[in-house]
Amino acid sequence: MPPQLKESIRKALLTWYSRHQRDLPWRATHDPYHILISEIMLQQTQVERVRQYYQKFLKKFPTLRKLAQAPLDEVLKAWEGLGYYARARHLHRAAQIVLRDYGGEIPQSREELLKLPGIGRYTAGAIVSIAFGQDEPVVDANVRRVLSRLFAIRQAQTHRELEELARKLLPPGQAGLFNQALMDLGATICVARRPKCLICPLAKLCEAQRLGIQSELPVRPHARAKPHYDVAVGIIWKGDKILITKRPDEGLLGGLWEFPGGKRQLNESLEDCVRREIFEEVNVRVRDLRHFMTVRHGYSHFTVTLYVFWGYYAGGRPRCQECTAWAWVRPSDLPRYAFPSANQKIIAKLFDALDKSAVNSRSRARNAKE
Repeated sequence: MPPQLKESIRKALLTWYSRHQRDLPWRATHDPYHILISEIMLQQTQVERVRQYYQKFLKKFPTLRKLAQAPLDEVLKAWEGLGYYARARHLHRAAQIVLRDYGGEIPQSREELLKLPGIGRYTAGAIVSIAFGQDEPVVDANVRRVLSRLFAIRQAQTHRELEELARKLLPPGQAGLFNQALMDLGATICVARRPKCLICPLAKLCEAQRLGIQSELPVRPHARAKPHYDVAVGIIWKGDKILITKRPDEGLLGGLWEFPGGKRQLNESLEDCVRREIFEEVNVRVRDLRHFMTVRHGYSHFTVTLYVFWGYYAGGRPRCQECTAWAWVRPSDLPRYAFPSANQKIIAKLFDALDKSAVNSRSRARNAKE
């Protein structure tokens, strides 16, 4: 890379960033703990979504020690709705390790950070450059797009290859600012569709813009079709309480509570699936099932259609067979538990149905008196 080109890119980008950087709450601090929280939240999640959670989470867990000493259930509840719950479990475990092994001080070494659960090369680079001022690059989807267009890279590159290219661009002593500038440029100007080249500060330096191929880059590998699963679950009543179960701590939704159920087997009816899964999971038999609602939900690597049934307890002494805990809870207590997003939709519909039922009951009572 010619030194003159490198300097021109640095100057143009930092000048633009000084005038147009996004006003984000985690940019008002260099506290390593705050930076850690923001960067874990920003993994695979849009900025505006993180903005809604960041300050509330820090209010709940203002220090690394508070986070490390909190019960995992409490951390998952605070994370509820943000998705990718493995991040919350890893963050909680990382805080415990830092408290135990590093005296509560987040390590300043990229190599030491990479040893912590949930921290990869991007997150480690962001923490050491932003919180500690070290000259380390970061490459996320936005940076990958900017670099691919800026240098007209027409072949798929590995993360490490793009990381080394980004490293060459870093202005000494200003890596944190430069990394954030690259990310902002990709998020607001050099966007995936219809890049705003007319107002881009790097337009005159961009090889893809010169060749007119900016919309063709970056080169993406062929995406595989996501598998789909049919899942049947039950809102199972015993008196005025509902059965909920807790998933094992590991896995995509580990440690979260849910309405019991599971994947439908080949040629199995949805009702039979609910009966089998609940019995296998928690040793409970159910009766009088009726369809309540259908929820379609997408995860990073697969999609599900969730068929929800309303039913009643028919026998069996509950015990954990394929779950880590179970509970009979009143509907009003459901908000105390951390549920995945798909189950949150069920809870919202359940509350709506119960509200309507209560209104109808009061109406019938008034009519009877009249």
